[in-house]
Amino acid sequence: MLLRIFKGTGPGVIILIIITLICIWMNTFIHGSIYAASVYENNPMPLYGLLKNLIHGSRTLEVILTFSIVSLMSFVIVNFNTNGFFISERTFLPALFYVLLGGLFPDHQLMSPVIPASVFLIFAMIRIMDAYHINGTAYNYFDAGILISTGSLFYANLIWFGILVIIGIALLRTGNLKEIFISILGLFTPYIITFGIYYVLGKDLRALISLLSDNLFTRPGHYHYTGMTIVALIFFSGLVLASIVQLFNKINTKKVKSRKTYSLLLWTFLISLIVFLTVPSASVELIWIIAIPVSYFLTHYFLTVKRKLVPELLFSLIFVFVVLIQLWHSK
Repeated sequence: MLLRIFKGTGPGVIILIIITLICIWMNTFIHGSIYAASVYENNPMPLYGLLKNLIHGSRTLEVILTFSIVSLMSFVIVNFNTNGFFISERTFLPALFYVLLGGLFPDHQLMSPVIPASVFLIFAMIRIMDAYHINGTAYNYFDAGILISTGSLFYANLIWFGILVIIGIALLRTGNLKEIFISILGLFTPYIITFGIYYVLGKDLRALISLLSDNLFTRPGHYHYTGMTIVALIFFSGLVLASIVQLFNKINTKKVKSRKTYSLLLWTFLISLIVFLTVPSASVELIWIIAIPVSYFLTHYFLTVKRKLVPELLFSLIFVFVVLIQLWHSK
């Protein structure tokens, strides 16, 4: 019953998603959120440091701004499918899943560099897919490189996703060396500008290099997984795995652009996991990036699975786990 309601496309579904988002963030609005100090808070990247200075340490402004960015991301995630139509249905489920996945870690429902960085990442993915069927050199890859690199000036680990631009060229084009060059140039451009600004202002360039190194390779504080969080993550991991397996089984039945879009999403998911497992500074804040491809995988699963009772039960359990985690965290 719950799944049937959220499968709809009327304005009532949008209202329900907004209510869900507000309910998940209610505890954060009331009590704020505290997480272990990490290098990106103590030594923030240039754009994130600028953002923190503009906020002046106001927890209220941090929560409002973060909530607004997550709301924007929910809209953009839906719009990505509306324009590309790779799910083959107009649906608001990707926004709902993005909201719910963010609720798995309540202590990260506060300003974090990965949240604004995720906006740059999804716009980069959109620019990559917009290159489909473009004749001649596609300068979309230059734009995508700039977007990802700019996002890394908030959250340094986003720079690893620069490989997505090269993957996008491999998926959509025929190995145009000029496009590879301009994509790399796009990745370097924000850093060239940043180093130039530091030089003009007389700031220490070695300090900027050290800042980047710290944000990439310094281990964050240990994250404590509660028992409820561990159980929820096991459930979600199984569900995501099932959705990916189902996607692989059906991907050859889809249009060419849809297959390539899903391939890009799968690469995004894979890079996220590799960064989480291998990069010292990466931690659970990556949920805001991992949630982007996973939202589409889960949407595809729940829209295409044939059985009725099982998906309804699984969909309801998603809500149950998120609610239990929020209640557990509010103790």
